[in-house]
Amino acid sequence: MPTVYPAPIHRSLTQPMLLAGVPYRIAFLNGTLAAALILPGNQLWYIPVAAVLHFVFRFLAKKDPWFFDVFRGALHARHRLDP
Repeated sequence: MPTVYPAPIHRSLTQPMLLAGVPYRIAFLNGTLAAALILPGNQLWYIPVAAVLHFVFRFLAKKDPWFFDVFRGALHARHRLDP
């Protein structure tokens, strides 16, 4: 039986890529929505909304970096336990 040696892995290989503490997809979606509402329509009310959403998403990602992937999978999964 061959000898198994532990191989160290860098932490960045086991966690999703984050942009300012939020997964890339969520940060890109929030930034695109903010730009789409603020620039052409001059709707400045969305600036604090986008900031608050970013901090909520950051809090959720800090607790569990895979939260959004699991949540998306739960939304797309069939309800298998329903009678």
